[in-house]
Amino acid sequence: MKNFLFTLFLMAILANTFAQNETILLFPEGTPGLKTGVNIPEDSKTTDGITRVKDVTQPALYVYVPKKKTSDATVIICPGGGYGILAIDHEGYDIAKWFNERGMTAFVLKYRLPQDNLFENKEIRPLQDAQQAIRIVRKNAIKYGISPDKIGIMGFSAGGHLASTASTHFTTQVDEITEANVSVRPDFSLLIYPVITFSDKFTHFGSRDNLIGKNPPVEKMEWYSNDKQVTKDTPPTFLVSTTDDMVQPENSIGYFLACKKNKVPVEMHIYEKGGHGYGLKKKGRGPVETWSARMEDWLRDRKLMK
Repeated sequence: MKNFLFTLFLMAILANTFAQNETILLFPEGTPGLKTGVNIPEDSKTTDGITRVKDVTQPALYVYVPKKKTSDATVIICPGGGYGILAIDHEGYDIAKWFNERGMTAFVLKYRLPQDNLFENKEIRPLQDAQQAIRIVRKNAIKYGISPDKIGIMGFSAGGHLASTASTHFTTQVDEITEANVSVRPDFSLLIYPVITFSDKFTHFGSRDNLIGKNPPVEKMEWYSNDKQVTKDTPPTFLVSTTDDMVQPENSIGYFLACKKNKVPVEMHIYEKGGHGYGLKKKGRGPVETWSARMEDWLRDRKLMK
């Protein structure tokens, strides 16, 4: 009985240490682009241990503050899900807790999906949310005890496409909400098994179809092929992929080469096997399970983590 009570006590301490302690609505005055008369409740389902969220009409940031903060850097985390759902637990909340354990504040971004039934100009809504998230965090840097020039963005799978879009399209603040005096450029990027290109040869068609539709014009495919949008001002980047991933590793390779060409600091790890969507899970996948340790090394080397 004593051991049981001690276990409950320990679990309560850990929950308090790494709990999400604030929710920030991105657009408290009303979500831009929401179609008139839309009243669809947010849908969240958990199957196979994965929570899948869709029908997001009130995008938000979930704030995770560590009990003992040792870094003034922070990261905004974009879960994946093919632009069809958000895998918000294992590619969001669990990742934020990992950063908390290492003394960093983290924000999980619940972004809108490009749903025709909900939004006008659907394709810009995920990027609009990512830019607004960066804007909010940067404007509130003092409140959260972070440096306004150490705000990173992280993305998994299609969330990696969103993160890389935010990292290459920051000179244009999209659509209704703009603040020219607040930069929406991330200071570093962490792209984990990311979708990067929308070219026919290497794209993940599900992500591309959901964002810009089937048979999109070439100009639009080029615009959202973020390896083609890298410049010298693209933020330093860390990349992870596997050779057996359905999101082909050429996505990461193309971005790596574009960063190298433009003299952007970049590091890439390509593992032989591991598949897709693993997050921090340990399921006998082999060396890829250590990818987060390599990211930790990279963050420490750049003085973003102690």
